Amino acid sequence: MKFLSVRDLRGKSAQVWKNLPEEREKIVTSNGRPIAILASITESTLEESLSAFRRARAVEAVISLQRKSARQGTDQISMEEINAEIKAVRKKRAR
Repeated sequence: MKFLSVRDLRGKSAQVWKNLPEEREKIVTSNGRPIAILASITESTLEESLSAFRRARAVEAVISLQRKSARQGTDQISMEEINAEIKAVRKKRAR
C-alpha cells in the first residue's frame, strides 16, 4: 500500500495517474492522516468496483452500529423489548 500526500497529488498528478494502473491503489493523506483512496479501474470494471466499494461501506456502517449498540448496552435487549419500542414509536407517529 502506497501513501501519497495531497501536496504530491497536486504537484505530481500526471505521474500519479500514469502509475496508478500498475500500483492499483494509493492512500491519499492530509497532514499525515488518510483521507481518500485512489484506485485504478477500467470501463469494464467500473460497475463491479463501485458495487464492491458500496458493499464495503455498508459493512463498515453495520459494524459501527453494532459497536455503538454494544457500548450503549442495547445489544442485550430482548425481542419483546424491541417490539414494544417499535409499537410505542408507531403509536406516537399515528397521533
